[in-house]
Amino acid sequence: MTTTEDRTESGSAESSERVRRRGEDSAVLRMSEAEVAQLALDAPEVALATNTEERTIMNMGPSHPSTHGVLRLVLELEGEIVKRSKPVVGYLHTGMEKTAEELTYMQGSTNVTRMDYASPLFSELAFSLTVEKLLEVEVPERATWIRMMMCELNRMSSHLLFMATNGMDLGAVSMMIYGWREREEVLRFFEMVTGLRMNHNYIRPGGVAADLPDGWEKEVERLLAMIPPRLEEYDVLMTGQPIWRERLQGVGVLNSEEALALSATGPILRSTGYAWDLRRDEPYLAYDQVDFDVVVGTYGDCFDRYAIRLNEIRESMRIVQQCLDMMPKGDYRVQDKKVTPPPRARIDESMEALIHHFKIFTEGFKVPEGDAYVAVESPRGELGCYIVSDGGPKPYRMHIRGPSFINLQTMPHLMYDGLIADGVAVISSVDPIMGEVDR
Repeated sequence: MTTTEDRTESGSAESSERVRRRGEDSAVLRMSEAEVAQLALDAPEVALATNTEERTIMNMGPSHPSTHGVLRLVLELEGEIVKRSKPVVGYLHTGMEKTAEELTYMQGSTNVTRMDYASPLFSELAFSLTVEKLLEVEVPERATWIRMMMCELNRMSSHLLFMATNGMDLGAVSMMIYGWREREEVLRFFEMVTGLRMNHNYIRPGGVAADLPDGWEKEVERLLAMIPPRLEEYDVLMTGQPIWRERLQGVGVLNSEEALALSATGPILRSTGYAWDLRRDEPYLAYDQVDFDVVVGTYGDCFDRYAIRLNEIRESMRIVQQCLDMMPKGDYRVQDKKVTPPPRARIDESMEALIHHFKIFTEGFKVPEGDAYVAVESPRGELGCYIVSDGGPKPYRMHIRGPSFINLQTMPHLMYDGLIADGVAVISSVDPIMGEVDR
């Protein structure tokens, strides 16, 4: 499935020229923190002589509303034109990968769920699948389908947040209210199922924390009926709006070769026309049993990235509808006493169950020696979890391949030779979550 928005020939030619020039090494500002600090001390408005042109070094962020958190960009400007740039990260560093070494596998989901706080269920899923790969356990079919449905709803809520903030960044202020309104409805369903709106700790090694509550089918049906008309309103408000197109078309262009060289995944890679989606190309859960289209762009610009996310909400709704129709019955977690705690009701009836529960949650379960890597398709691209086990109840090492962090590499190339105002559009189109970047 491709985004079929009409473009002018002049816009296409301009995009090609931008791609050719941005491919030069000069797009990236290769300057250390110390050098930038020294320049600021030497001359607040430092001018760099380059072919008699004056250039200025300027910081954008980390306390800037349009850098989406605590992202800092060091920009080398020629007037209002960005000639070189450099993302600076680390302002939200929490050491979650190191923290994982001191938490049991049972506690691990509470840690990783706080990385990408806009789509926490995907972090929980990647972690749980990796632990299950080391344990060589197969989760019940119902747990697999619950995971898939919840993740697709989370993809919808994440993209709705993008719609809200992207609109706000570019002046469509009403969109912030509308996108937030629809996202709230999805988060309300998450609260009904998991007890929390965010950072759920719901997907755990062996299955999920609890079965779907009574009445979940009606709530899902309500969401699937409510959101499509709202998406049509987004189309009217933004997609066909001349100012919106002017701000996004031909801005932040990347081609497939550049995206692959920079390891970009998700909507950034698919916007270039490269149809890569782990759900289809390396299926996990039950994605090989449902029908959906991989949405791709043509020009690799900010407009394509916006249109892809808008249409991916519709594709996620197709998958959720199929989950609703095909949800199997059965257990929601593995019935293995080495991995799974006893049912809550049994703790009041049996001393053995109480001891079992106590040992599982205090000591955890042991995982065989070895290492494993599992990747899932998060709203931002390939989210991977690599775990090394020494045979104990805690990971010896853990590393997360955060798509937000990897995708930041594209930013200097996307911003090259564009206006500062276009830089705001570029940052928004990359959709970075800084908790996942710094983790």
